[in-house]
Amino acid sequence: MDTDQPKENHLNITKNRSSTPEGNELRQVQGRTPCSKFKRVHSNFKSPVRSAKVSPEEEVSELQRRREQLDSEIALLEAEGYNVEELECHIDKLHEYNNIKDIGQSLLGRIAALRGTTTRDLYSHFGLDLDD
Repeated sequence: MDTDQPKENHLNITKNRSSTPEGNELRQVQGRTPCSKFKRVHSNFKSPVRSAKVSPEEEVSELQRRREQLDSEIALLEAEGYNVEELECHIDKLHEYNNIKDIGQSLLGRIAALRGTTTRDLYSHFGLDLDD
């Protein structure tokens, strides 16, 4: 077996000098796609979603149409008896509830870790419903 010659491998490895606090060092960087039939393997990412070029006038008219649609939905909700300030207060209370619930979940997780049990077991121990 001849060990003097480097073995042929299929990895695209280049040597780069990188500057580190310890000084310059030589490191090997492995390419993403070593054996590719494509010429520009390392080209920039191109999104598969093609966005149509829209003129500013078309964009403005679309935004105005969307605003009119939202205004009509707001008017319909107000006609049903909903109040914007009341809804905002309700949303704020839901955010506060979710934050408090997240803190409770975190505490239950820590207690479970300290006791070496699961949070599911702690729910039954503290009389909590799993759907809470």
